[in-house]
Amino acid sequence: MTNDNSYLVEVYLVYGVIAVGLIVYLARTLFRHGQAFLEDVFVDNAKLAAAVNHLLVVGFYLLNLGYAFLLLKSNVAGSAVQAAEVLVNKLGILLLSLGVIHFGNLYVFHRIRRRARMGELPPPVAPHGWYQGAPV
Repeated sequence: MTNDNSYLVEVYLVYGVIAVGLIVYLARTLFRHGQAFLEDVFVDNAKLAAAVNHLLVVGFYLLNLGYAFLLLKSNVAGSAVQAAEVLVNKLGILLLSLGVIHFGNLYVFHRIRRRARMGELPPPVAPHGWYQGAPV
């Protein structure tokens, strides 16, 4: 190993442990709290809610672990300061990405719930003065 990269193995190990720990923690949290939300959306089908929740968590793991490992490659960490900078930079990028993906998931949940709720609404009523069959 060259002197320019003498700290990369340590950076990779610390980053890997922190990244996997964060992703597992977030996935478990999303699974636990997402279940109640999906049960509200799929009121008549608890098995479907559980299946969708499980599939969303699997997708979360695949997407985030894959991205975290893609971020792993680094060029230079020849000193402790450079190693810390590389580690903090990689963790910052990962956390920002996890946040974006999390809010993306919330948006998808919102859309699913909105569509489910739209099915519960009564049909629209024509404004006063209109009658059924009026030309458009």
